[in-house]
Amino acid sequence: MPTRQGSFHLFRLFGIDVYLHWAWFLAVVYFVHQAKGYSSPIWSVLECLTLFLIVLIHEFGHQLACRQVGGKTSQIILWPLGGVAYVSPPQRPGAQLWSIAAGPLVNVILFPILGALALLGGHLGWDDTLPDLYKFLNNIWLINLVLLIFNMLPIYPLDGGQILRSLLWFAFGRANSLLAASIIGFIGVAVLIGLAVLAHSYWLGIMCVFILLNCWGGLMQARAMARIAKMPRRDGFACPVCKIPPPVGTIWRCGKCGSPFDTFLTQGTCPNCGTQFNATQCLDCGSLRPISEWTTSPPPPPTING
Repeated sequence: MPTRQGSFHLFRLFGIDVYLHWAWFLAVVYFVHQAKGYSSPIWSVLECLTLFLIVLIHEFGHQLACRQVGGKTSQIILWPLGGVAYVSPPQRPGAQLWSIAAGPLVNVILFPILGALALLGGHLGWDDTLPDLYKFLNNIWLINLVLLIFNMLPIYPLDGGQILRSLLWFAFGRANSLLAASIIGFIGVAVLIGLAVLAHSYWLGIMCVFILLNCWGGLMQARAMARIAKMPRRDGFACPVCKIPPPVGTIWRCGKCGSPFDTFLTQGTCPNCGTQFNATQCLDCGSLRPISEWTTSPPPPPTING
């Protein structure tokens, strides 16, 4: 996944920072080279910029929907394969579902608007008087439609795959739903790889690699969730948000030295390097809260090996 490393800040809107990855310019060169039928390359550049504007609005849909259900949002990064909205919705299937579905909903809303503009151009005879503008409007309408259809494929981590995971979550739980979505994603990406080979599409091939890596990551995460769900829970502590007691074990990892430790056994202090962490993340709902808020009974004295 793209990160702020290698990206530069564009602007801040609604408290959300938007970054552009340097490799985005490679996508511009590629799309401008692929675009045909315009009398001037300026139209090709404009088409590419409009494509990423649609992607940006799509990502803002994810961000604002996540806030609506009480989740946390941070940033959007535009990169050659589209955009990534860094969101952290509450660990509930309904909240996850709305946070994901709001992105494609933006494309659904744009579909009739862009279609009406293209039809208006045809009605006004722009195909003869303003052929570049007419072609541009039709291409943007088609691009939005293709993005919507591709994104709604039930292949994790595409929006369609994550929507499928959220729906499965209602019936099968958090870990099993992610496991099922990842396995279905592997099947779907195999089909896409075949299409990429048949179409000789390097771009689709790169997208397949990205999807494959995320399916593998989802599979590993699902297995970790399943292991944590079976672990014994610690008495005297409970997440202040979801009210679930934390598991017992060296599951948390020090952000400074990388050593695993049980943050509740040591009261948030890494036993290896002595770093004190003021807050602990719940492995069930993802919330980050001070250990003092987790306490439901007097904590045991910290034990630090030193």
